[in-house]
Amino acid sequence: MTDSNLLLDGSAPATPQSIIDSLTAIGVKNHTHNHAPVFTVEEAKSLRGELPGAHIKNLFLRNKRGGMWILTCLEDRTLDLKTFAVRLGSGRLSFGSSQRLMSYLGVIPGAVTPLAVINDRSGAVNVVLDRALMDASTINVHPLTNSQTTAITPAGLLAFLNAVDHAPTIMDLDDDG
Repeated sequence: MTDSNLLLDGSAPATPQSIIDSLTAIGVKNHTHNHAPVFTVEEAKSLRGELPGAHIKNLFLRNKRGGMWILTCLEDRTLDLKTFAVRLGSGRLSFGSSQRLMSYLGVIPGAVTPLAVINDRSGAVNVVLDRALMDASTINVHPLTNSQTTAITPAGLLAFLNAVDHAPTIMDLDDDG
């Protein structure tokens, strides 16, 4: 692993298997599907076949003051980042760089997932979940790699985020752009 693939503290990021083990250890039922790597929602749609449940997109955002967020929402949701930033009270938001993504969350672009906060030991990254996800029977997330999809319940996602000290903000995005 090169230095560019290390977290800010110099340690190696968690692995997909460690995510699965962490979910299992806290009693979260999960099922993981292997597939070719996907980098966009469109690629994921074409490769996933008939995977049931909610499919998501994840945006890694930052503001000029260094605040960072993972926004996880339904994959087809259209978002207005200006409106979202106002509602969040964050000031202007932009996408975080791939270097920042690796340093704080240990993932590459295309593999962004709320589960990556397992690597954010300093608590610098905030998680915002689309309230609509909470109504799904299953949520499909990447387990730190874009070549796998793990199915968990909304309650399981919340349990995981709380277990890694990243209690999310749940926001109704229905009127956001």
